Amino acid sequence: MNDVPRGRLKVYLGAAPGVGKTYRMLDEARRRASRGADVVVGFVECHGRPRTEAMTGGLAAVGRLRCGYRGGEFEEMDAAAVLARRPQVAIVDEFAHTNVPGGGRHPKRWQDVEDLLAAGIDVITAVNIQHLESLKDVVEKITGVPQHETVPDEVVRRAEQIEFVDIPPEGLRRRMAHGNIYAPEKIDAALANYFRPGNLTALRQLALLWVADRVDEALQSYRAEHAIGGVWETRERVVVALTGGPEGDTLVRRAARIADRSAGGDLLAVHVARSDGLAAGVSHASLTRQRRLVEDLGGSYHSVVGDDVATALVEFARAENATQLVLGTSRRGRLERFLTGPGTGETVTALSGDIDVHRVTHERAGRGTLLPSRRRTLSTRRLIAGPVAGLVLPVLLTVALAQVRGSVNLTSEALLFLLAVVGVACIGGVTSALIASVTASLLLNYWFIPPIGAFTLDDPNALLALGVFAVVAATVAGVVDRSLRLSRRAARATAEAETMSSLAGSIVRGGQTIPALLERTRETFGMDSAELVDEPPDGADATAVPAGPGNHLVLRGRTPSASERRVLAAFAAHVGSAVERARLAQAAAEVEPVRAADRMRTALLRAVGHDLRTPLAAGWAAVTSLRSREVEFTPEDRDELLATAEESMARLSRLVDNLLDLSRLEAGVLTLNLRATALEEVLPAALADTPAVDVHGELENLPPLLADPPLLERVIANLVGNAARYSPPGARVLVTASALGDRAELRVVDRGPGLPANGRDRLFEPFQRLGDTDNTTGLGLGLALARGLTEAMDGTLTPEDTPGGGLTMVVSLPLADRARTVRTPQRVAGAS
Repeated sequence: MNDVPRGRLKVYLGAAPGVGKTYRMLDEARRRASRGADVVVGFVECHGRPRTEAMTGGLAAVGRLRCGYRGGEFEEMDAAAVLARRPQVAIVDEFAHTNVPGGGRHPKRWQDVEDLLAAGIDVITAVNIQHLESLKDVVEKITGVPQHETVPDEVVRRAEQIEFVDIPPEGLRRRMAHGNIYAPEKIDAALANYFRPGNLTALRQLALLWVADRVDEALQSYRAEHAIGGVWETRERVVVALTGGPEGDTLVRRAARIADRSAGGDLLAVHVARSDGLAAGVSHASLTRQRRLVEDLGGSYHSVVGDDVATALVEFARAENATQLVLGTSRRGRLERFLTGPGTGETVTALSGDIDVHRVTHERAGRGTLLPSRRRTLSTRRLIAGPVAGLVLPVLLTVALAQVRGSVNLTSEALLFLLAVVGVACIGGVTSALIASVTASLLLNYWFIPPIGAFTLDDPNALLALGVFAVVAATVAGVVDRSLRLSRRAARATAEAETMSSLAGSIVRGGQTIPALLERTRETFGMDSAELVDEPPDGADATAVPAGPGNHLVLRGRTPSASERRVLAAFAAHVGSAVERARLAQAAAEVEPVRAADRMRTALLRAVGHDLRTPLAAGWAAVTSLRSREVEFTPEDRDELLATAEESMARLSRLVDNLLDLSRLEAGVLTLNLRATALEEVLPAALADTPAVDVHGELENLPPLLADPPLLERVIANLVGNAARYSPPGARVLVTASALGDRAELRVVDRGPGLPANGRDRLFEPFQRLGDTDNTTGLGLGLALARGLTEAMDGTLTPEDTPGGGLTMVVSLPLADRARTVRTPQRVAGAS
C-alpha cells in the first residue's frame, strides 16, 4: 500500500476576535471551489455575523456531530464524516477549540486536524494569538482574561502557510461599534474592557513579533536547503567577538547600541576557544561577567571551537546570517604587529565579504597583548621556514665568519654555529634543527677546521668538539620541540575546559532543553546538523556518539578530530543526562496526582475529625437532654434544644453535601442541567443566610446566563459567606453584575484584610483557611467547591484586589444566547 502524501495546513492568524479570519478563510474556500477544487466546510463558527454567514453560501458542508454532556447538547466537527468524504480541502474553524468529552476523536480540535492532514486532506483553519500556548500567560496579563483553550506553538509553526490577518486597533473598534462583531448590547462592555486601544495594540505587536520569528525560521530553512551562504539583510543581526579581555564590556555595549538602532535587531556574542594556544590566557571571570552583560541586554552568548579565530568568527556570522561584526582593535604594539604580521581584525575584514565589520577602539588598544604569544604551535609557515633556515642560516654565517678569518678562534666559531642551530630549532622544531646541525657541522669542518678546504678530522679534539656540538644541537632542538608540543596540548586542554565550562554554566543557569543542547552542540563544533536518534546511521557522512542508554548523538558535516571527539563525548553525556532528567520529570509528573490525592486524604482526615464531630456533639447533646426523664424542661428550653439540634443537623448536612459535591467534581460525575438562568431568580436564595449584602447593577437588563441554577446558587452563597466571614464588623458585602462581550461577570466584594502576599496560589486549595488561626471555622471547602462548580459550568472564578483594601471574587459565565455553540473545556477538578 502506497503512503498517502500528507496534506498541507494553512493558518489564518489574528491578534483579536473580529479581525476577519473566518471571512478571509471562507473567501479563499470560495476561490478554490471556483477553480474546481473539492472544498468542504468541516466546521465554521460565524458568531451570528451576517456577512460571514453569507460567505458559506454555495460551499459544501459536512453535518455537525451533536453530543450531550452534563445535561446540555453541543455541536462539534464530525471528523469521521470529513475523513469519509475525503475532500481535497477542508475548512476547519476554531483551531484551538476543546472538544466536548465524547464528542470527537480527540480531546482537541487541532488533533482532529492532524488526522485530516495525515489522510492527505489540505486544511485551512484560523486561530487567534491568545490561543498560542507560549503566549497564554502574556495575553492574560494584558487583558485580564484567562485563556482555557490553547494550541501548541509547534503545531502552528509546522503549517506550510501562516497568513496574518491584520487591522489597526481603531479600525477594529470602529468595526465593533458598527455592530459587525458583537450584538449591540455587548458593544459598550467589550470596548471598555477587552477591546481597549492599549490591549489591541499590545496583542497586535505580539502577533507581529510571533509571525516575524516564524518568517525568520522559514528564511533560515530556505537558505540551508539552497546552500545560500551570502548574507541577506532582512534583519539586523550584530555579532560581537569576545576574547575575555578587559575591553569586552565596551564592545558588548557598543554592539548593543548598533542592534538597538533597528527594531527587532539581534545581539549575539561569540567567543572562539582556540586550540593553538591563544585561548590559554583567557580570563574566565571576565567572560562570565561579559556573558551576564550580554544576557542583561537581551542578547545571547555563544562559544565555538576553531583553530583559526578569524575563520571561525566569519563562519559563525554567516551561519547566523549576521549583518555586522564588532571587533576590538588590536592590543599588540606596532613592533609586534610588524614582526608577526596581520592580526585577527585585518583577517576578519578580508574574509567578511558582505558583512560589515566595526573595529572599536578601547583603552588597551596598542598597549601590548595580555595573552600568550600567537606562535605556540608550528604553523604551516613555520614548517616551511624551519628547514629553509636550517640550510640558509649556516651558509650566511659561514660567509660572515670567512670575512673575519683569523680574528675569531675555532671555539667562538663553533659557539656561533651552535647559536644558529638553536635559533633554527626554535623556528622549525627538531627536524629543522637536525638539518641545521648537519649543515653547520659540514661547513665548520670544511671552512674552519684545519686542513681548511677538505673534509678531514685529524685532530681528536676537533672530532670531540664536533660530536659535542651535534649532541647539544639535537638536545636543544628536542627540548624546544617537546616544550612546543606540551604547550599545544595544554592549550588544547584549556580550550576544551573552557568550552565545557561554558556549557556547564549554561546548564546550571537553567533553560537548556534538549533541542537547545543539540543546537549548542551543532554550533560549537561547526556542524551542519545535530540530532538525537535511537540507532546510529549506517552512512559515513555522520558522526555518532553514545548519549546514554538507547540514544546516540548524531552530527553531520565535517569529521571531528580525535581531540574534538573527547569534548563531543562530554556534550553527548550532557544530552543524555538531559534526556534522563526529562524522563524523570515526566515520571514525577505522573506521580504528582497520586501524591496530591494522598495529601488531600490526609488533610481531609485531619479536618473531618474536628469539623464533623462538632455539629454531631451539639446535636447529640440536645437530643440526649430532650430524652432525659430526670429533668423537666420548660417549653422555652425545649424549643431552644430542638433549635440547637436542628441547626447542628443542618450544619452537618451542608458539610456532607460539600464533601460529596467535591468528590463528584474529582470523579467527573457531577450532573449538570445547563439552561438559561436569570440572575435575579438565583440571588434571593443565595443571599438568604447573609443579611449584610448590597446588590448593585441593573440585573433586570442582564441577559440570561447559561448555568445550572442550584449550582450557581451554591457558588454565590459560598462566595458571599466567605466574604462576610472576613469582613470587618459592620461592613457590608457588595454584589455587582454586568455583561462583558459574550459573558457575564458577577463580582462579590468585601473590605476584609485581603490576600496575604503568598496566598493567591493556595486560595482555592481545599481544607485551606488563609488567615485563620484556629480550626473552628469550617473545613475550608467553600472557595474550592465554588471554583470547581463554576468551571464545571464553563465559567471562571478569579480573585482580584479590592481598591482600598479587601478581596473581590469575579465569577465569569457564558451568556445563554451561545448555548448551542458553547465550548465546554475538559473537566477541571475543583480541588486539584
